[in-house]
Amino acid sequence: MRGMGLEPRPTRIRGERISYPDLGGTAGLIMDPECARLLPALCAALADPRQLVADDTCLEKLLDWFKTVTEAESSLQLLQDHPCLVELLSHVLKPQDVSPRVLSFVLRLVGVFAAQEDCFQYLQQGELLLGLFGESGALSWAAWSIPSVRSGWIQGLCSLAHHPSALHFLADSGAVDRIFSLQGDPSLFVASAASQLLVHILALSMQGGASGSLVPEAAAWPVCAQKIVNHVEESLHSKATPQVTQALNVLTTTFGRCHNPWTGVLWERLRPAVACLFERNPIPAVHSLMDFLLSVARSPVLNFAACGLWEMLAQTLSCLSPTQAGPLALGTLKLQHCPQELRTQAFGVLLQPLACILRATTQAPGPPGFPDGTVGSSLTVETLLSSKSACVGLLCQTLAQLEELQVLPQCPSPWPQVPLLQATVTILHLCDGSADPSSSAGGRLCGTLGGCVRVQRAALDFLGTLSQGTSPLELVLEVFAVLVKTLESPESSPMVLKKAFQATLRWLQNPQKTPSSSDLSPDALLFLGELFPILQKRLCSPCWEVRDSALEFLTHLIRHWGGQADFREALHSSEVPTLALQLLRDPESYVRASAVGAAGQLSSRGLQATPAGPESPQAQQGLLMELMHILSTDSEGFPRRAVLQVFTEWLRGGHADVVRDTEWFVATVLQAVSRDLDWEVRVQGLELARVFLIQAMGQPSLHCPYTVGLPGATSPRPPLEFLQTLCRLPLFEFAFCALLDCDRPVAQKACDLLLFLRDKTVPCSSPQEAGDGSNSASVEAALQRWREGEQTQPLGDLEPEAMLAILRSLDLEGLQGRLAKSSDHVEKSPQSLLQDMLATVGVLEENEADCY
Repeated sequence: MRGMGLEPRPTRIRGERISYPDLGGTAGLIMDPECARLLPALCAALADPRQLVADDTCLEKLLDWFKTVTEAESSLQLLQDHPCLVELLSHVLKPQDVSPRVLSFVLRLVGVFAAQEDCFQYLQQGELLLGLFGESGALSWAAWSIPSVRSGWIQGLCSLAHHPSALHFLADSGAVDRIFSLQGDPSLFVASAASQLLVHILALSMQGGASGSLVPEAAAWPVCAQKIVNHVEESLHSKATPQVTQALNVLTTTFGRCHNPWTGVLWERLRPAVACLFERNPIPAVHSLMDFLLSVARSPVLNFAACGLWEMLAQTLSCLSPTQAGPLALGTLKLQHCPQELRTQAFGVLLQPLACILRATTQAPGPPGFPDGTVGSSLTVETLLSSKSACVGLLCQTLAQLEELQVLPQCPSPWPQVPLLQATVTILHLCDGSADPSSSAGGRLCGTLGGCVRVQRAALDFLGTLSQGTSPLELVLEVFAVLVKTLESPESSPMVLKKAFQATLRWLQNPQKTPSSSDLSPDALLFLGELFPILQKRLCSPCWEVRDSALEFLTHLIRHWGGQADFREALHSSEVPTLALQLLRDPESYVRASAVGAAGQLSSRGLQATPAGPESPQAQQGLLMELMHILSTDSEGFPRRAVLQVFTEWLRGGHADVVRDTEWFVATVLQAVSRDLDWEVRVQGLELARVFLIQAMGQPSLHCPYTVGLPGATSPRPPLEFLQTLCRLPLFEFAFCALLDCDRPVAQKACDLLLFLRDKTVPCSSPQEAGDGSNSASVEAALQRWREGEQTQPLGDLEPEAMLAILRSLDLEGLQGRLAKSSDHVEKSPQSLLQDMLATVGVLEENEADCY
């Protein structure tokens, strides 16, 4: 080590200097004495190839810790105070004695230390940096063939490239040339990291210019910047598509990250080389080229009127295939400052496939209603008819892009609602085989799209989005008709039916009505008359996914229109409510859960099925007892969670069955929930308890009883009576047990609930109640059981004063803070990490290992 010119000072262990802010969210000490004591042994173990020190996760955590240390103090001081680190770094110059995993780690660690310029110069004196990152260094190692080593080399360079000294080193050491070659690395991670590093070096090279000064021509740029720009330019002229792709990827990232005036000079320098790409047949690296042009178009520093970008985008749109041009057209329409002429061209590109569909299936000479100039090009027609995969891919892409575009602020206006709706309905007819094409092209489309689930799903998604526009009545009726046909077709797949239900709901919600109206239109009511028989059929489907989708659809229908008389009449005239209740005993748990939600909505709206006779189970016990039975006995969690959600809605909405005896209802539910092994059920049970507390205390605010008679005071339930109710119910005990639940979300919810209860009851307790020690013995006994770990033991009968005393004695704020931390925060200290790594090689005594 001394032969390298690095003379470390004698070891000096420092005391506590700086708080360790976060190693996975834990407070600790940066290089405290214990860490300093363990560090030499760990460095020796890392340098020993015979030791399997740790896995990659531990090394990543160790690297993160060193990053935190160097952010808070001098890297040079750290190396001088801990010579074992310098010895470890120098040891990897003999790579045959180091494992590839440790070699990659040390390369990155050197970069972390060398990010500070004084430490960089210190390490450079002994030629350590040249030995690791120079042409004769890591590149000649046998371990270089391992991707993780190459990745560590790149990451190390990226970390140290933060100051002028690093730029000179990169220019003189040959590292930049090696980065160029790594752009084509067989490992995608290495290749991507190499491109990112080039962008980082280019930006670092150019950041030295004074603000407001003239940007020099590219020929006068710093050495590293010139080298990168020359390489990119040569790659753009290359006949090999991979090299063109690499150059475009570097440029895309550069213009996306760097918003400085020098990027305008870069664009002017490379624009001719980019323009030459359009002269090739075929155009190379199309997707990368589109990403690059859009990245340039989003730059806030370019003068677009003078840089020729809009003309290049227009040229690109005109010479790409329909499938290739679609993403570029959508990206162009999303631009903030795009000329109207280019927007019109881009929108026309997106509309072309649907224009071809209309022209192939109607007698009209052209697609009516589309913007001027939108005609189906011969290339688009050829793509649609060339093969099933090409046709399906183009239509699915187009429908998804138009669906995305319609909801954007940049959506073109006027929006061609009518022709788009016609084309979408036509596509659905082509898929279900009911279209009547008027040309040979239409006939071929029928054969291509018949029964195509992918296109049906995309068309139904877009159809639902189009419901937000204004359409003529006759076209709305066509929409209802095609939806009915899709829903009743035995050929419709479960996913298509789900999409059809979703689209139907959206069209029913917006059937050309005013925003203030929520009633169903006469046409929608006629549609429902056709829909309920289909829904009955789907509720009896042998496919559980179909039954589930039908129940979800029914639940949404009732939630939106359950109070409308015409809807209620149509629903009562069908067998849908009876079938929905029967599915509470479905063999599939997902269906049972959806049936619970539907039954809850039916009951809330007074739409539940009338029992056939007094002997039926529903007549004897009612829906409430049926749901209680599911909560207590169902073997799957989904139905039980659904029951709790329904019960909470019933309690919040004042359901008749709940209001009849609220205390019995809450007590019975919490008793069942307290035994449930599903943590989500317990969380939902605590939410139900919170709703009960709010209602019982006369929220939105609980007023102290001593304010009665003051202006604005209300007459809430007397606190003593309320507290006695809580003591009779298992609510307090349930929340207290949940406070120490092994599932953190349950404990957090319980802590919030008890904080709420304490804040609303303890301040309002009378001085006599607050100071009454008559129950101090029972309070202390209950708390003592908790301290001794008997959390599952019942509290027993508590008086209100005892309950208030328990609430006052608990440090709920402190517990809330501890619960907010991750479950392993105690074990994430640096000292624990070092101990664990050393324990794997047997350096520590058995009792020193932090085995958690």
